[in-house]
Amino acid sequence: MKIKDLRNGMKRVEVEAKVLEKSPAREVMSRYKDETYRVANVVISDDTGKIKLTLWNDQIEQVNENDTVKIENGYVTSFRGEVQLNVGRYGKLVVV
Repeated sequence: MKIKDLRNGMKRVEVEAKVLEKSPAREVMSRYKDETYRVANVVISDDTGKIKLTLWNDQIEQVNENDTVKIENGYVTSFRGEVQLNVGRYGKLVVV
């Protein structure tokens, strides 16, 4: 699947793309438990466009700028009006 084809609400998405930028990790509080998680955003692109990919905890260290990543079983959401790709609990992130 290509980035230009991704739409809010899509599930079971498989994309391969290059990491252009990586933001510093930040800590967020869980809504449900008294825990904090680390989250970072990276911008990935293929020959059709770019999209923000959200990384959590251990995923953050796996990915660096200029890496090529493959997302399997990802899903697409809209956050603050911006379409984003998520790996999620059941998805898989692989550095190619």
